[in-house]
Amino acid sequence: MTARKSGSRLETEIERCRSEGQWDKIPELVRQLSAKLISNDDLGELLLGEAKLQQYLKENPIKQGASPRGPRSRLQEVRKHLTAALDRGNLKPEYIQEASLIMAKLCYVEGDYREALNQYSRVNLDEMQLVGAPVYRLSMIAEAYATKGLCLEKVPMASPSLSNRNADRDQEIITCYEKSGDIALLYLQEVEKALSVGIQNRSPKPGPVTQEQELGYFLETGLQRAHVIHFKNGNLTHGVGRFREILRAVETRTTQNLRMTIARQLAEILLRGMCEQSYWNPLEDPPHQSPLDDPLRHTPHTKDYALSRRPRIYSGENLFCPQENTEEALLLLLISESMANRDAVLSRIPEHNNDRIISLQSASLVYDLLTIALGRRGQYEMLSECLERAMKFAFEEFHLWFQLALSLMAAGKSARAVKVLKECIRLKPDDPTIPLLAVKLCIGNLHWLEEGERFAKIVIDMGEKAAEFRAKGYLAIGLVYSLRATDASLRGMQEEYQKKALSAFQRAQSLSPTDHLAVFYLALQLAVSRQIPEALGYVRQALQLQGDDVHSLHLLALLLSAQKHYHDALNIIEMALSEYPENFILLFTKVKLETLCRGPEEALLSCKRMLQIWKSCYNLTNPSDSGRGSSLLDRAVADRRQLNAMTLPDFSDAETGNLPDDFFHGFDSFIGVCSVHATSIAASRVEQALSEVASSLQSSAPKQGPLHPWMTLAQIWLHAAEVYIGMGKAAEATACTQEAANLFPMSHNVLFMKGQVAELRGNVDEAKRWYEEALSISPTHVKTMQRLGLILHQLQRYSLAEKILRDAVQVNSTAHDVWNSLGEVLQAQGNDAAATECFLTALELEASCPILPFTIIPRAL
Repeated sequence: MTARKSGSRLETEIERCRSEGQWDKIPELVRQLSAKLISNDDLGELLLGEAKLQQYLKENPIKQGASPRGPRSRLQEVRKHLTAALDRGNLKPEYIQEASLIMAKLCYVEGDYREALNQYSRVNLDEMQLVGAPVYRLSMIAEAYATKGLCLEKVPMASPSLSNRNADRDQEIITCYEKSGDIALLYLQEVEKALSVGIQNRSPKPGPVTQEQELGYFLETGLQRAHVIHFKNGNLTHGVGRFREILRAVETRTTQNLRMTIARQLAEILLRGMCEQSYWNPLEDPPHQSPLDDPLRHTPHTKDYALSRRPRIYSGENLFCPQENTEEALLLLLISESMANRDAVLSRIPEHNNDRIISLQSASLVYDLLTIALGRRGQYEMLSECLERAMKFAFEEFHLWFQLALSLMAAGKSARAVKVLKECIRLKPDDPTIPLLAVKLCIGNLHWLEEGERFAKIVIDMGEKAAEFRAKGYLAIGLVYSLRATDASLRGMQEEYQKKALSAFQRAQSLSPTDHLAVFYLALQLAVSRQIPEALGYVRQALQLQGDDVHSLHLLALLLSAQKHYHDALNIIEMALSEYPENFILLFTKVKLETLCRGPEEALLSCKRMLQIWKSCYNLTNPSDSGRGSSLLDRAVADRRQLNAMTLPDFSDAETGNLPDDFFHGFDSFIGVCSVHATSIAASRVEQALSEVASSLQSSAPKQGPLHPWMTLAQIWLHAAEVYIGMGKAAEATACTQEAANLFPMSHNVLFMKGQVAELRGNVDEAKRWYEEALSISPTHVKTMQRLGLILHQLQRYSLAEKILRDAVQVNSTAHDVWNSLGEVLQAQGNDAAATECFLTALELEASCPILPFTIIPRAL
């Protein structure tokens, strides 16, 4: 009785070791079992043969496509043990089956695939019970199916010409692997369940921690080989279905790495090999015929087997189910990302190098696919957040740093992107494209011109190493100098930076004579310097290099207007609009030219068309419109009280003519990216503060959504108001100005237009008040300074008028109307000589004055 209990205890311990793969303990347990139960010698031979074979495979693992290399004498020992156990005939039927399975596995390891298949023919695998079977036997059956599939792949068909037999063979191989994978999942789930029960029942005394179960070559083959054959046969539908079956199984610690790999592979297939029309969600049956499958190589596959036990799958109510391919891919990748972050190897000690490299490579693959998935949806904010989590891997890893920088750029986080690009430059100092990207951001809405100059000089200092990007370096530094000339408050500084900009553009053009941008910016800088004939020559050259460039066409029109060829300029603008019908800067220029060439009524019709284009572009309407504004222009303002806190870019002043980067953010087909005058940025901050106060007084809702559509709309109203002022229609001008004021009540442009309307009505005191308010927000708004100077002149406050007008000349020395007004003030004070000089300067500048300032054209890389 005691012996039976002892034998039962030993058999339980042996079964546990077989289930957990602790083969080194088996010989000692067999010795104890043989001493207790003499009749179990054959079982001992079986166990010793299995243990030695498993130890051999552990020390000499099988690699894909090759048999293990090691001392064959150990395999002969395995065969002796198994032969002895089978030949005596004393084993129970279930142990005879196990011995045959182990013998077949041994034959495969030795390379005798036909003999392995003969062994499997003696054991009907399909009749081996899964219900109630010990855990270790589940592993044996799963490995047997995988090994049988491997042998069938390696043994050639007797009649390879018979295609139907080949199809049957493929079907049999796939079925073997799918059964192996299903039973392997079931086995791993049962092992984990047994381990968790053992941990709960374990005494609190400290003891050795149970090692994590290894998957092994045969189980891993069973889990991964079926979908590979599906894809090889051109059957993408069944391959995707097999991926989903594995992923729906309840997870175990052993399969975590495999699941992450499969999830990543499935995500890649969904992103690169499947369109929305061919997608079916995981809870639907796959289509019988799919465009995903290769009709020439397609092998029909039907899952015609049923297992008595299947692995547990995740189930429950209200589970999320993806409805399209990008959604499922994103879900899979986010799961993979969380697993990669959780299992990250960050240690820098030498012995962990290989693990760290593998961890980094796995994470990089996931983040690259996330970039594709989120980039398709335009979710750059989310992508940048994901890549920030990847920074734990990113020590000295250029690829991840650069991906983060690009995602921050796309998300509009320019300041952070520049900081990340600095690290990229440190990691890859010989790559000229990185500092060029940094320059692009710095001369955009950041307006970090000194920083931009440093980045541009990095490219220039590379010399010949920068290759074709050297010209781009000179182009970048030329743009920096051009913008600094616009910012400069002293005439001497303006001229110095203009000379530097011209020199840089000329150098860029000489290094890359076929680059239309270098020629275009050279023409633009010459135009800003009022060298009109030279600028015309270069802009025509730029158009020869790229005839459909919108900015070159716009510059040509402005240059023609500077020569007073207004009809020719209008023809150029209309030609450009035929290619770029939604470019609002071209449309604003058209309104100005039409006012001169065709009359204000035609210009007002263009304003109405602009409003219709605005509606179609932004699809924003206001059902509760109050009805204010011109009856000519349809209103399309939605919840306007929310939109008080942004300044408007000034289209009429040279010093503030450059649009902010976010003016048409996401609408690159409209206009390019450009920068803002420093004083305009300061004015923007003042206006924002004042507008927030106004918004709070109106109890308006918080701002929502992008503001650039509303900024565009306000400019349309202001242009319409300006046309009405030119017609002398004060009521209509007031209505249009009020529409703009409803959007941005504290904009200096709106306040300036209110002053214009007040002047039209003859209310000088009111106009003076509006101009003073506009200057309190933007002290360098030249047109406001000029109009205020004239009003002070009317009020005979000559000294103050002269001071304001001289300040305006310092800000913009090419404004002919300011010079003319200054001459009038000096003449009224009796200073005829100085007044004459001002009038002559005004005449000279007016002869080369364009319809709108040249600086409204964006300056950006």
